[in-house]
Amino acid sequence: MAIFVTGSTGYIGSYIVAGLLTGHREPLNLLVRAKTQQEARERLWQSLQLHFAFPEFHDHLRGRVRIFLGDLTGERFGLSGDDYHDLVDTTDSLIHCAASLNRKSEKQCLNVNLRGSLEVIQLARRAQDRHGLRRYSHVSTVAVAGHRQNEVVQEDASIDWARSDYDPYARTKKFCEHMVAQLIPDVPRTIFRPAIVLGDSRRPETTQFDMVRAFSVLSSLPVLPLRPNDRIDIVPADYVGKAIVAIHQKDQAAHRIYHLSSGTGSQTYRELTDALAQAGGWRRPLYWPGLGGPFSSTVNWLARRSGSLGRGAALLKVFWPYLVWNTVFDNSRVVAELGEAPAKFSAYAYPLLQFSRKNGFRYPAQPWPAGAVADAAAQGAAGSAGA
Repeated sequence: MAIFVTGSTGYIGSYIVAGLLTGHREPLNLLVRAKTQQEARERLWQSLQLHFAFPEFHDHLRGRVRIFLGDLTGERFGLSGDDYHDLVDTTDSLIHCAASLNRKSEKQCLNVNLRGSLEVIQLARRAQDRHGLRRYSHVSTVAVAGHRQNEVVQEDASIDWARSDYDPYARTKKFCEHMVAQLIPDVPRTIFRPAIVLGDSRRPETTQFDMVRAFSVLSSLPVLPLRPNDRIDIVPADYVGKAIVAIHQKDQAAHRIYHLSSGTGSQTYRELTDALAQAGGWRRPLYWPGLGGPFSSTVNWLARRSGSLGRGAALLKVFWPYLVWNTVFDNSRVVAELGEAPAKFSAYAYPLLQFSRKNGFRYPAQPWPAGAVADAAAQGAAGSAGA
């Protein structure tokens, strides 16, 4: 029996898949949007090369991974009847990580987050009815807490349906959690809510750059329109992936909902800018919170322009509400489960920024090795012949 994972070609999903492959023995059923098996393998390689050299990746692919070519938003993922039944029959647990992070597009969030989650939940329902499920794990977000200001939020107090949401992403993720609770109440289930996931505490490399771009813009400003003692809840991706894998694999989780966050250990802007200035050898910025309104208006105007400045402003426009809410999310549950707190952002922020700027905010991905294409094709032919 296998673990079904969505979002395996995404940022957090790659950490989940890598953690399962290196620390556990179960086979994986991966849903990948591609036209051919080889295209799907190449997409996985683009995502997982952050974690594996190609020979190790290829060994895992041949020995423990089954790829299902499908679309999250399609009915039964667009799979054939036989493939879908195989997926139901061989899936022992699910980790649903795939999501649209497009905070500006309500249509995209509705299609991917709501329709896609409904398809995954229906798969869980059928697997539970057929043979029983060990666990359903759903990756959500702390943004389901809606509009907040100057708070420490507990897991069970996050969702308040009378509270407004910042964007379509947060709103749809809140409804996804509701669907999980309503449609599979008899399945052991866990909700994971990551805070701002930024970088890897063990190395400077990353494949996700949106928030890094926003911080790069802010770190280059001599005056910041922020309150210096506001805290920002940032957690490294390696901690998030480790937590999801470890808790998903437990026989019984201690709680149903976990904040994957820095909690009350979140650092202030002053702590972060002081650490960056010391590491980079540049001057510490001045703080002028009264400029927040004019700064936000300027960012909105610049976001309509083309070029790198416009792209940076567009990102700041999207994330600005989360930069000024001075809200953190209690993480005592996950710290107790793992026996460790996440690394502080200041400990790895400068190498992350250096790597990102040096590479133009793009990961220098390696292509699929030419000599491995024939081997993969032969493997696929052998699998088809034996089916």
